[in-house]
Amino acid sequence: MAIITAAKAREDLFTKETLGKFSGDVYFHPLHKDEHVSILDVQFAPCARTHWHNHEKGQLLEITTGSGWVCDKGQEPRKVEAGDIVWCPPGTVHWHGAGDGGSMIHRAISFGGMEWYNPVSADDLKGVN
Repeated sequence: MAIITAAKAREDLFTKETLGKFSGDVYFHPLHKDEHVSILDVQFAPCARTHWHNHEKGQLLEITTGSGWVCDKGQEPRKVEAGDIVWCPPGTVHWHGAGDGGSMIHRAISFGGMEWYNPVSADDLKGVN
């Protein structure tokens, strides 16, 4: 069993993402990681987003601050706001991030491995602001 106390969650700072799997400025605050699940808070600066990716056993996103966008491959982007919860089913190729109007923080709970693909194109961003 692992307990992530509120005090521990507040004491660690966000660190800049350096994996090259995001566009724009993105910061991580890891809370837990093992072979089955990872839990981290992710801060997206305005216009920042993930590349296309999927999760072997799915991903749960809880939008905690601001607003942003989520999009499944082949679908239109959908706006999300603080308090919204998003379930990305296993294997669903998707992206998520902030619009140009402000930043977003979400808690990502990811199950199993993941695969990364190409950056999101300008055509994929139609309708996002």
